[in-house]
Amino acid sequence: MLGSLGLQSFDNSAVQDFVVVLDAGHGGHDSGKYYNGIKESEIALAITLKVGAILEKQPGVKVIYTRKTDKFVNLYERGAIANRADADLFVSIHCNAHNSQAYGAETFVLGLHANKQNLEVAKKENEVIFLEDNYEENYAGYDPNSPESFIGLTLMQEEYLDQSIMLASLIQNNFVNQLGRKDRSVKQAGFIVLHQSYMPSVLIETGFITNKKEGAYLSSNKGKTEMAKSISDAILSYKKSILLATQDSKNPQITEKEIETAIATTEENIYEGVTFKVQLAASSRALELQSYNFKGLRELSMSKEGNLYKYYYGETSDYNKIQLMKTYAQEKGYDSCYIVAFKDGKKQKLSSIINSN
Repeated sequence: MLGSLGLQSFDNSAVQDFVVVLDAGHGGHDSGKYYNGIKESEIALAITLKVGAILEKQPGVKVIYTRKTDKFVNLYERGAIANRADADLFVSIHCNAHNSQAYGAETFVLGLHANKQNLEVAKKENEVIFLEDNYEENYAGYDPNSPESFIGLTLMQEEYLDQSIMLASLIQNNFVNQLGRKDRSVKQAGFIVLHQSYMPSVLIETGFITNKKEGAYLSSNKGKTEMAKSISDAILSYKKSILLATQDSKNPQITEKEIETAIATTEENIYEGVTFKVQLAASSRALELQSYNFKGLRELSMSKEGNLYKYYYGETSDYNKIQLMKTYAQEKGYDSCYIVAFKDGKKQKLSSIINSN
């Protein structure tokens, strides 16, 4: 069952590290965005090293860096580093830029560009491949300027999308609630560096170096330290949340009390006006909403769509909570259950809700 989550199963008889690969964007002859003496590659590296320093102090966490100095690393090699390490997370850290005074932080997961703006951000980050030797061979004819090139990028990451969105949401939540940064939300776009890794992966745009105030903040030691703490706190919250789903299958099932404890200790990620539920099953006959009919689950509801009755577990506007409830339902035997979203009483496409938050 855990394989269907895209999560590794841990053998509790042997302690295994939670492996996080930290990727400082750009480097070397690729400075990334550059404005008034501010280099994206330098800020990204400084924040990345600070995140790593915090995580390395945590027992059971192993940190691997794609670069620790000002050097150039090919995009495909960044993902390969994470894959060779069999990492649990891949986190790529960047800065943004614009020809206006735009500002704010945003975090991306891999996906088809939801709009033209997301496509443009991805294209700018992906164009670094032209600085690499033999890029035609390494990326099999990929063209950063072609929308068609993005279509295949999501396939490898499909089974990790829920986990990637969960981490991205935790990061954005910290940026907004801890630091008061403008929330540019969690978005999906076709970043090659995310496509190359086979685990939950996010790309963080920490802010705009082209904004006078935000550029100064990101350049300051205070700004770098605060951003690093928010990112590392989110990673540790994510780690805590998925521990329930990474127990060895030989161990007893997760209990409802453990789920309640995890929910109580996990940071909220509220979507105002949205209700999330876990869809358990659909049937042509009506069942009583009693726990004995649903493998001990409570908080049940039902709706009728056409000739089918659809059965749901949980009801919350907290996306992190519903992720945990989905894990619990899968542990109970509902392997194919999934999260659905409702707004104004109507079912919505989950990815649209996440993108439009």
